[in-house]
Amino acid sequence: MPRIIKVAAAQLGPVHRDSTRHDTLSRMIKLLQSASKLDSQLVLFPETALTTFFPRHLISDQQELDSYFEHADDLPGSPTTKPLFDEARKLGIDICVGYAERTAEGKGYNTSVYYSASQGKVIAKYRKIHLPGTVEPFENPDAINQLEKRYFEPGNLGFKAFRAPDLVLGAQKKGAGSPQPGQGDPIMGMMICNDRRWAEGWRCYGLQGVEIVLCGYNTAGWAPDLWGTRKPMTPQEAEDDSLFHHKLVMQGNSYMNSCFSVSAAKAGLEDGKYDLIGGSCITSPEGHVLAEAKTKDDEIVFAEIDLEDCRQGKEKTFDFDRHRRVDQYSPITLQTGIIEPELL
Repeated sequence: MPRIIKVAAAQLGPVHRDSTRHDTLSRMIKLLQSASKLDSQLVLFPETALTTFFPRHLISDQQELDSYFEHADDLPGSPTTKPLFDEARKLGIDICVGYAERTAEGKGYNTSVYYSASQGKVIAKYRKIHLPGTVEPFENPDAINQLEKRYFEPGNLGFKAFRAPDLVLGAQKKGAGSPQPGQGDPIMGMMICNDRRWAEGWRCYGLQGVEIVLCGYNTAGWAPDLWGTRKPMTPQEAEDDSLFHHKLVMQGNSYMNSCFSVSAAKAGLEDGKYDLIGGSCITSPEGHVLAEAKTKDDEIVFAEIDLEDCRQGKEKTFDFDRHRRVDQYSPITLQTGIIEPELL
């Protein structure tokens, strides 16, 4: 039977270092209202959606640095974020939001939460695991830095899939006969930005039967000091490459794990210097892009999807139970860096 869900990626145009939290939240609420007019049931916002992508800066002022973090564990009840969650509940739309989290112990994480409108609460939290970049800025004074390793701890919650309630009518519940694969409430997973490039995270979700992976991101169009350069490249060529790689990992991993994916970007030229690629998109279990952003501005990317489309891949081509050979995969969990074969 069809299991239809209407999903949306809420792409945000530039959020500058001097943008106020009030103005940014107002833009997010406006996007949520636009998604509601399309009857969206689920809206994904980008990584660090509430602020500029501050890890590109070396920030010595502790008060400024603290201002980029959410210090309350209860986002729906926090004065700085409550209006967004109130609007989501009023509209009956689940939301996934990325933000910088500061724990009571003083640790920082690049985090996202999933808020269920029907439950009126956050039902899942994810902390970014694959932190890119460096602790110290590059020596090149003109470099585009990526200092997440300075400001954040690696995520410690793992790749834990979860079910989102009240999105699919007639979903099978616990105790209602023998569990039928693909008949319960939708199975979700969250990633943040660089995580999408690592196949291991996708496979962890795939092994839990994930049906939708939600990924917010802030991806630079030009950062040669961070990436290294294989050949001379113009900023436009670099941005084209970056956008290609974004779609490549979303399409390839959606296909290899037989799931839909929704990705939402921060986009455009932040602070007049830092170019973010955009490219928010919704991808099918066959790896096709169903919808994608047409601008680098605030924009809703929308698609109506049928989770039944996940079944063919999960039960045929990628039937893990029949085809995986875990006895041959030991290097994946036994080593981190590359170990080459001995020289001839």
